[in-house]
Formats: sequence, structure tokens, C-alpha cells
Amino acid sequence: MPNTSPNKVALLGLMLESNRFAPVTTEEDYLSRVYLAGQEILNDLASSDPMLPTELRGFCRQMDSATDWQPVPILVGLVEAGGPLDHAFFEKTLAEMKSRLEASLPVDAVYISNHGAMITTENSDPDGEIFAMVRDVVGPDVPVVATLDLHGNVSQRMVDCVDVIIAYRTNPHVDMLERGIEAADALMELFGGMKPETCLVHLPVTPPTVTLLTESGPYGDLIDFGQTLVSDDILNVSILGGFAYSDTQKNGLAIIVTSRRKDGSAAQVAQTIAKMAWSQYQRYRPVLTSLEEAVERVLEVGNDPSLPALALADVADNPGGGGRGNTMWILEALHRAGAHDVIVGVIYDAALAAEAATLGEGAEFNAVFNRAEDDQFSQIFEAKATVKRIRDGDCVGRRGFYAGRRMNLGTTALLDLGGIQVVVISIRTQCAEPVFLEMMGLDIAKARAVVLKSRGHFRAGFSEFFGDDQILEVDAPGLTSPMLQRFDFKNLPRPVFPVDDQVSWPAAR
Repeated sequence: MPNTSPNKVALLGLMLESNRFAPVTTEEDYLSRVYLAGQEILNDLASSDPMLPTELRGFCRQMDSATDWQPVPILVGLVEAGGPLDHAFFEKTLAEMKSRLEASLPVDAVYISNHGAMITTENSDPDGEIFAMVRDVVGPDVPVVATLDLHGNVSQRMVDCVDVIIAYRTNPHVDMLERGIEAADALMELFGGMKPETCLVHLPVTPPTVTLLTESGPYGDLIDFGQTLVSDDILNVSILGGFAYSDTQKNGLAIIVTSRRKDGSAAQVAQTIAKMAWSQYQRYRPVLTSLEEAVERVLEVGNDPSLPALALADVADNPGGGGRGNTMWILEALHRAGAHDVIVGVIYDAALAAEAATLGEGAEFNAVFNRAEDDQFSQIFEAKATVKRIRDGDCVGRRGFYAGRRMNLGTTALLDLGGIQVVVISIRTQCAEPVFLEMMGLDIAKARAVVLKSRGHFRAGFSEFFGDDQILEVDAPGLTSPMLQRFDFKNLPRPVFPVDDQVSWPAAR
């Protein structure tokens, strides 16, 4: 008789985008954000505003509607982008994932929700380690599907160890739910007997982050072209811009094509996309606004209410790319210039937030930024300030990247520096969500300029306030500067554009 019991599908993932030049990511970082195992995962998924990755929610929602299944929660971790993961903690987590998965056998499938750009202090392909562990435990015949961020760096080992890889297609990332749904649909086809074939092609291009927007530009054009090639034969086309700051041998623009049959069509389509990408690689040059020009523009709009307000993206200090979220270059320049009606958010400085909370609302004091973290970028800045508001930092996102996700910024303080309102948080997070400012009583629509510690995800969150023509991507120092020539890369496959000008791709001949 046929087996009519529910399909058991294991759920696991460890998400981290690693910047090799940033401080080490630790167990404490995960515990302060998301690190759930077993029943904790199901409890979070059942809540009205889960903390877990949105794609995991989409996957489970689609499985609920498509089939009779039993989720088998293993372990899921999610943290803000940071430096390499402490290797001992990675090994501990990998071992726990393995033991929990082994204890759950037999399973009918596995879904992995990873970022794809993680490194540890000792390993440049921990995503590959996780994928390989899963395959070793469940064996060669159990379907395994995975979703990745489009900033993931993909190794051949990752591709070889799973049946299907599906990456985000939008940047800012607002399609995570849909990609989780797509992963569930792919799994249903695998249950139905599909025997896929996957081809991975790398190009010697590491696009700077600001060139990877998908509404327009070279990457958006490439994503759109790839989707025209999805067909009855081609299950999925994923094009990953990668994350240069991970500084690994597997860096480089990656095209992953999965066909429904082992007929060579995946390789043909992948090569077609790669040739199109290579013909336009020189479009991946960043164009930024100088700090001096940005300050002048802020002063101009501050003195002329008829001009549209501005958003200044501090792209070089994006916590979503491993930045510390505390550099003072833009804030200090605006303060020195006497700018007014300006909001700056969000600055990561737990010591300053704690001091403001102790002093209480209404207190006037000398605010010292970065007293506890003074490196080449996170330098000390002092200014007279008034504590305007204190909050616990618990909130739920309402737009874009963080929509519907419960967030915790830790103790949060609003400081008035005399014309400049600064939101200071205690848990490092990029400012991609207007609620981070609104919960402090700030009216974003009334500001003449808003400085955001974010590279691009703020575009979805703040689109109701700022159009593309109101956004300045500011060239300032930081761990996530799009000017890649400023970094001392040790492991990138060289030559690679735009770090190097003279590059070649043999397959293009």
C-alpha cells in the first residue's frame, strides 16, 4: 500500500553575511537576535510577528497549503551582518544541527534557509559545510532545497550538496516570502519525481553593493534577462551579485541555473546569461556623492523649504554589510556646518544609550559617541545633547525589508544635538525601517534631511518619504565602502573587476 503519512521536512539555517574586515561575530550576537531550536522555531512561526527569516515563513505557508506535511524544526540562527563567525561557535552549532537532524531521521526532505556569504575565523565556506553535513546525514536520495540571499557567495560544493538553490531576486530584499514559496514549490516537484540538473558559472566581477539594486541598473537588467529564460525546461535562474567583503576564493558574480531534467539545458542557459553579464561588466562602477557636496545639499534644502527633502545613505557604514553603525563622519560634518531639521538614525552605541537612559528624559549632558569603540572608523565625537526620549527598542517593522518582523534594538535614546535629532540604539541594526525613528516620536515627513545607516534596504522602507532623486549615497570612510580598491583583499580570485581594471573571462572568447 502507498505511504499516506505526512512528509517530514526538516527546517534549519544559519544566516550571516560576513565582512572579513569587521569584528568577529559571536554567540552573544546570535542570542541577542535570533537563535532558536526545536519547538522554539514552531512557536515563533505561529506568532503574529515572527523573528525568523521571512523566506522560512513563506516556505512553511506554502507547504501548509500544498500538502500534508510535518515540519521538523532543527535549528535556525539569524543575526545582523558582521565579521567572521567565531569558529568554535560555528562548530558547536553545526554539531547541534547534525545531532538534531540525526535524531529526527528518517525525514523526507530538508529545507535550508541560509544567507550564503558566511565565513568563520577559520573557514571560508561554512555554508558549504552546512550543506554537506545535511547531505551526509540524510543520504543522496532525500530532496534538499535551499534559499540564499542574492549577496551570497556560492561554492561548487554548495551546489553539489543540494538539489535546488533559489536566491532572492530583489534588492532591496522584499521578495523573501516569495522565494520561500518558490522553494516549497520546487520541493513538491522533487516529491513528484523531478530529477534536476544545476549549473554554476562564476564571472571575475565582484560588484560593489551600491551597483546591485534591481529596480534599475546593470544588475536589475541582468536579473530581468535571466527570468525571461525560465521555462518548462528551466526550473530556476538565480543570479547572485555576491558580497565582496567576505574576501573568499568563491567570490564573484554567480549564475545558478537549475533545469527539470538532466539534459544539458541548465549549462546552456547559464552560459547565455554569463555572456550577457560579461558584455556589461564595466557598468558595475560605483558613483557616490562626496561628503562636502552632501553637506552643501543639506544646508541648501534646510534653507529653502521649496526644495525636496534629502536622504543621505551612509553606505560605507552599513550594519547590514558588517559596518559598526557608529561612524561619525556625516554627523560631525553636519553638526559643524550648523545643519538643522536633520534626523540621524540609527547610531549603534550601547554605552551612550545606557547613559542617556540613566540620566532620563529632559537631561542635558555632553554626549560622547564611541567612547567604548574607537578604531580607524569608529572615532570619538562629542556634542552637547538633550535626552528627548527613551524606549526599550522593541518594535515590529511596517515596510520593506523588516515588514511584519519583530525587532529588538535594545535600549534606544533620542538625543537632540541642536537642530540634529539622533537615534542611538544598543543592538546593532541597519536603519532600513521607518519605525526605528517613528517610535521615538520623530516625524520623518517634516525633516529636511535624514541620514540613514543603511546601504540600500532603506529604499523600500523609506520610499513613501524619498524618491530615488532625493537620495544621496555618500562617500565616507567605513567597513562597507563601495570603493573596493580601499580594501586589502587577500583571497579574492584575481584579477577581478572593479578591484582590478584589466580582467578577462576565457569563456567569452
